[in-house]
Amino acid sequence: MTNDIDTQRTGPEETAAAIALDHVTIENENAPDECALFPREASEEELMTNWITAHDESFVALESMR
Repeated sequence: MTNDIDTQRTGPEETAAAIALDHVTIENENAPDECALFPREASEEELMTNWITAHDESFVALESMR
């Protein structure tokens, strides 16, 4: 099985298919803070399964990746 992913999507058809995301910072007392990302237009039911969390070590400066 191969995973061919096109990361160069720039045309209008790809832009229209993009999902708008929102986020919230979860401040934990005894653990690193987390950032939860989720679809902006998701229903409450969809939010139960359509999300991603990341810890502070997961992020890098955009400039360092260019």
